[in-house]
Amino acid sequence: MSEDLNPVVPAEEQPVEIKEEAIVEEAAAQTSDQPNAESVPETAPENTRTDFSNMGLKEIVDTFKELIDGENMQQLYKHAEALKAAFYKNLRKEKIASGVEQPAETPAAAPAEGQEADAEPQAEETETVSFNPFAEIERGFKDLYSQYKVKRAAFTQEIEKQKEENYQVKTALIDELKALVEASEDLKETFPKFRDIQARWRAAGPVPQAKMKDLYDTYQHFVEKFYDYVKINKEFRDLDFKKNLEAKERLCAKAEALADEEDAVGAFRTLQKLHEQWKELGPVSKEFRDSIWERFRAATSVINKKHQAYFESQKGSQKENFEAKTALCEKVEEIAKTEVTDSTQWNKLTKEIEAIQKEWKTIGFASKKENQKVYDRFRAACDEFFARKRDYYAGFKSQMQDNFARKIELCEKAEALKDSTDWKKTSEDFIELQRQWKEIGPVSRKKSDQVWKRFRAACDAFFDSRDKHAGGQNAEQAENLEKKRQLIDEIRAFAAEGKEDAREALRAFQERWNAIGFVPFKEKTRIQDAYRKAISEVFGEFREGAGRFAGKAERAVRSERDRLVQKFMKKEQEIATWENNMGFFSQSKNAEALLEELNKKIDIARQELASLEEEIKEFDRQHEQE
Repeated sequence: MSEDLNPVVPAEEQPVEIKEEAIVEEAAAQTSDQPNAESVPETAPENTRTDFSNMGLKEIVDTFKELIDGENMQQLYKHAEALKAAFYKNLRKEKIASGVEQPAETPAAAPAEGQEADAEPQAEETETVSFNPFAEIERGFKDLYSQYKVKRAAFTQEIEKQKEENYQVKTALIDELKALVEASEDLKETFPKFRDIQARWRAAGPVPQAKMKDLYDTYQHFVEKFYDYVKINKEFRDLDFKKNLEAKERLCAKAEALADEEDAVGAFRTLQKLHEQWKELGPVSKEFRDSIWERFRAATSVINKKHQAYFESQKGSQKENFEAKTALCEKVEEIAKTEVTDSTQWNKLTKEIEAIQKEWKTIGFASKKENQKVYDRFRAACDEFFARKRDYYAGFKSQMQDNFARKIELCEKAEALKDSTDWKKTSEDFIELQRQWKEIGPVSRKKSDQVWKRFRAACDAFFDSRDKHAGGQNAEQAENLEKKRQLIDEIRAFAAEGKEDAREALRAFQERWNAIGFVPFKEKTRIQDAYRKAISEVFGEFREGAGRFAGKAERAVRSERDRLVQKFMKKEQEIATWENNMGFFSQSKNAEALLEELNKKIDIARQELASLEEEIKEFDRQHEQE
C-alpha cells in the first residue's frame, strides 16, 4: 500500500504556497546533505525573536545596517520586522520627550500591519508646520528598510529559480530511479546506485510548491517499486526499513508533542515541516506501514482541528475589526473631502486624522480576505487628505510672500509715526495699524519673528514716549492739587465786607480756580466738593440777588462735570486700546508676559472707570440738591 504523505487538513487551511517568511527556513532545512531528517536545522519561531526595544535609535539603525551588509539572509529576515517595530516605538518616545509630539493613550505611531511607514507631510516640509528634528534619522531607517526589501526580493527570486533547477534535477533522478527499477543488474551494482540516487535527491533541495506533490508521489512510487520488485538482500532491506521506521517514529513523537502547544498557528507551521521531512524518508516494512502512517495522521488531525478551531474563534473578532476599520475609513474619507480655507483648519483636521490613525493601530486584523482591502481603502483616504494639504500649502507659500510685503509696509508706517508727540491722534493711528496687522494672514516662520519684532519696536517706542509724557503730567497734577487746596484755605479765611466786595472776591477766586488746571483723577471729586462747600459757606449769604455770579459758579460746576465725562470717555478708550493690543500681542512668542501686564492694566482701569462713573452720579446728585 502506498502512503499518502500529505497532512489531512481542511481545504481552506491547506498550505497552498510557501510564504515569504518560510523561504529562508525551508532553504536551510531542505538543502541539508544529511539523510536523517532530524539533522535538518530549524529556525527559532517568531515569538523567540530578539527584543530590540531597549536599544537606542542609532543602535537599532546600526544593527539593521550590519545585518543588511552581512550575508546571513536568515538572520536578516528573522530580525527585520522586530527592528522596525522597536525603531518606531523608540522614535515616538523620543519625539514625545523632546516635545515634537504630544503623548497619547494609544500606542506609538508605527506602520500599520507590516506595511511600510508613510512619509506623511511633516511639520518641516512647509514653513508653517512645526519642525520635526527626527525626520532625517527616520528617512535613513526607511532607506535601510527599502534596501532590505530589495535584497529580500532578490533572494526570494533566487530561491524560486533554484527550486525550478531542483525540480529539473529531481525529475532526472526519477528517470534514473525508474531505469534502475527496470534494470536487471546484480545487487552489488544496483543498491549503491539506489543509495546514490537517494543522497542526490535529498541534496537537491526544495521544488516549486505546485509541482511538489506529483513529484514526490512519483518518487515514492518508484522507491517502493525498487524495494518490492528488485531482488535485493533481505538483510539490507530490513535494515533500511528499520532505520526508516525509527525516523518516522521520531516524527510521530514530535507531531504528538505539538498538541500541547498553545500557539495553534505556530504548531501548524511546525507540522508542515514535519510532513516535508516525512516525504523525504523511505518506506518501512509492510507490517508497520499502515500503523505508523495512522499514528502520524492521527497526530496531524489533532493539530489541524486546533488550527481550524483557532480560526473559527477569530471570525467573530475579525468581523468586528472589519466593521470598526470600515467606520474609520468613512471618517477619513469624509474629512478628506472637507473644504478647508485656512491653516488653522488644516492643523485641526490633521490632528483628527492622526488620532484616527492611532486608533486604527489599536484594532486587530480583519479576515485575510478583507484585511488588505480595508487597509488599502484607509490608506487611499489618508493619502487624498495629505495630498490636498500639500497642494494648499504650495499655493499658500506665495500668499505668505504677499503678507510679508504688506507687513513690511506697516512697519515702515509705524516707524514714521514712532517719534510723534501728537499723543491722541498718533495713538489712534497705531491702533489702526495694529488692526490692519491682525487682518493680514501669516508669513513664513523664519520671517515672522523678524518682521514682528520690527513692527513691535516701533509701537513700543511711541507708547513708551507717551507713557513718560503722562508721567510728567502726573507730577504737574499733584502740584495743581496742592494749589487748589491752598486756594480753598484762602476762601475759607475770607471775610466779605459787603455784597460788592463779595462779588469781586468770588470772581477772583473762580478765575484763580479755573486757571490752576487738572488734578489727579482720584482727588478730583474730593477737591471739587471741598471748593464748592467753601464757596457755599463763605459766599452763600451773598448768592441771593447775585444771579450773574451764581451763574458763573454754575458754569464752573458744569465745566467740572464735563471734565469728569471726558475723563470717563478717555478711560474707556484706553481700555479699548489695551484690549485691541491683547489680540495683537497674542501673535508674539513672549505673549504670556505681555498679556499678563495688559490684563493687570485693564483690571485697574475698569476699577477706575467704575469709580469715575460713581463720581459723576454723585456729582449730579449734589448738583440737583443745590
